[in-house]
Amino acid sequence: MFATIAAVVGTLAGAITAGLIQARIASTARNAALVEDHRRTAVDAVAALAVALSDHRRAMWKLGDALLTGANADRVQELRDESHRTRSAITAPAVRVQLLVPVLDVLARPAIQATYSMRHPEDLDALDSRRRHALKTHDAFVSSASQVLAA
Repeated sequence: MFATIAAVVGTLAGAITAGLIQARIASTARNAALVEDHRRTAVDAVAALAVALSDHRRAMWKLGDALLTGANADRVQELRDESHRTRSAITAPAVRVQLLVPVLDVLARPAIQATYSMRHPEDLDALDSRRRHALKTHDAFVSSASQVLAA
């Protein structure tokens, strides 16, 4: 009888241990999937912000060039409207970066501000200088983001 009780207890202990191990494996897999999903979402947010900054930088270059070279009023208004649209397109991905990976928000702010600072250049040299600065801060943001998100 003792042998039967020992066999039943051993079987129950084995079943419980196997169940606990399976639960732990499933939990670990769920956690890994959540981490990977978060990383993927953060990468998408960084990419969307990088594209939005590039689009706005290009729009600001065209607008500044048109203003400084005396383009007609209709063309200037068309470019101004485009710059408003591209500036607005920065908001959503910037907020996503801020919410998903706050450390990247600190790195994104200089790139955003440098792009915004392309407004009202004094001359074509100032416009080009501001564009180069915006591009440099954009590249630094993307480089830093890749290092943060690779970890």
